Amino acid sequence: MKFSSIIKKTLSTSVLCITASFTFGQQQAANLDQLLDLVEQARLTETEEHRQRMQQFQQNVNQRQALLNEMLEREETEQRISVDLENTYNENEIIKAQRFETLQERLGDLDELFGTIAGVVGDTRSQFEASLISAQYPGREETMTELAEIMASESQLPSIEQLERLWFYLLQEMTESANVARFTTDVAQPDGTQNQQEVIRIGSYNIVSGGQYLEFDANTKRLSVLPSQPGDYTSTAADIQSAAGGFTMVGIDPTGPFGGSYLAALISSPSFQERYWEQGRTIGQIIIFVGLFATLLAVERMVTLTLVNAKVKRQLKSPDRPSENNPLGRVLKVYESDKNMNIETLELKLGEAILLETPALERFLTLLKIIATVAPLGGLLGTVTGMITVFQAITLFGTGDPQIMAGGISGALVTTVLGIVVAIPTILFHTIVKSRSDQVIHILEEQATGIIARRAEAQGTSS
Repeated sequence: MKFSSIIKKTLSTSVLCITASFTFGQQQAANLDQLLDLVEQARLTETEEHRQRMQQFQQNVNQRQALLNEMLEREETEQRISVDLENTYNENEIIKAQRFETLQERLGDLDELFGTIAGVVGDTRSQFEASLISAQYPGREETMTELAEIMASESQLPSIEQLERLWFYLLQEMTESANVARFTTDVAQPDGTQNQQEVIRIGSYNIVSGGQYLEFDANTKRLSVLPSQPGDYTSTAADIQSAAGGFTMVGIDPTGPFGGSYLAALISSPSFQERYWEQGRTIGQIIIFVGLFATLLAVERMVTLTLVNAKVKRQLKSPDRPSENNPLGRVLKVYESDKNMNIETLELKLGEAILLETPALERFLTLLKIIATVAPLGGLLGTVTGMITVFQAITLFGTGDPQIMAGGISGALVTTVLGIVVAIPTILFHTIVKSRSDQVIHILEEQATGIIARRAEAQGTSS
């Protein structure tokens, strides 16, 4: 029994030593009493920690319960508020339906009238946005917009003052469209600057200032100088601005800002230089130079042959005094120097003299004929190359924009026009010059034939 009790004490001591070593880490017991103290301290410490943890857990449970109670109370409150709002909404819907029914009853036959007014307001607002009169009287479209919103509303009606304002604006637009008004406002220049200057509004058609036509931008509500001016009408624009009264001629766009915008189309039309020099490109420019060259040749030939023809006619009046300053005189000189030759030789000599005069008389005729023939071919070449460019543009950008096709085809046909324009007068010049040279040559041949005939007649008489 004593041995077994010793073994139990030893095992319990070993267990306590192991527990103490795990609990206190580096603390080591020197004997069994200290080991018992350490074990007791570890037990007390674990008990205190357990009590604190239980206390903290209970506090957390209480807090969570309080939050849960608070959320439940808030949920009940929100549900009551939701029920109250739903009831209020339903009551308002009923009131709204009753009031709308009352409104419809009170409107009665005015419904059609207000529909007409709403249409007039919409048309008037769009008209005022682009009207040149709005440049002098700004703010009208804002009033019309406000009135349009009222007319589109189901719960509002326009006031008498608003309807009277609409009536006033309509009368103002009608009256001012027939007046020429002078006022000062900001005008945007082509370089982007703005200047205060006097402008003249000609009804609802055009606005001019400083001899220039202005345009009114409906989006920005400002006037600006047209970047390209109609050159034939700017002088009249300056005249009306300097006029103090009476009648003054001025060019206006009769279509106005709401029509086809004839003025915009007029200023956007290419000038003669832009159409035939720039659109014609290199081939068109070559044709123009060739045409000018042909004209100079034709003028030189006509002047020269006219002078030669006059000298030949003077020589015909005095055949006994041949002169070296005209072809007929030189042919007669050959006869004077070789009159003693036989008829055959004399005929050959005169024919040779006429042949010597012919190249000078027919000078440049072949070149004029070539130009008249080649000019249309050059125009056709320019058209073909221009159409190739058009098809390339269609390949890149498609056929969605007809302006690309129309502009390219127009530029391509310019060279054809230039070729025909050069060919027609060149053919006419060639015909005139050819007829005058043939007239002189005919006189030379006629006189030479007459000389031979008289010589043969003289020899026949003498024999």
